Amino acid sequence: MNLLYGFYIYLIIINLYGVIIMYSDKRKAKRGDWRIPEAKLFKTALIFGSVGIMLGMRLFRHKTKHFKFVYGIPIILFIQIYLIYRLRVF
Repeated sequence: MNLLYGFYIYLIIINLYGVIIMYSDKRKAKRGDWRIPEAKLFKTALIFGSVGIMLGMRLFRHKTKHFKFVYGIPIILFIQIYLIYRLRVF
């Protein structure tokens, strides 16, 4: 049961991080500063931060016109939900 509790904590942290980096990238885009690489955003999504990245996209209206984000992040989320279901984590 402790391992499952740790996984829940990890999901909360990684998804909060996803929202924060989307906010940070949006802020940097408005200022014209150096941006967070898209690869880092996708890596965060791949390590189960996809909900946070999607939430950040919606909250901050960021990357919502980029095909690979509009379709790629939900596909990653769908695969993660499937994996969690198949591994019976929840």
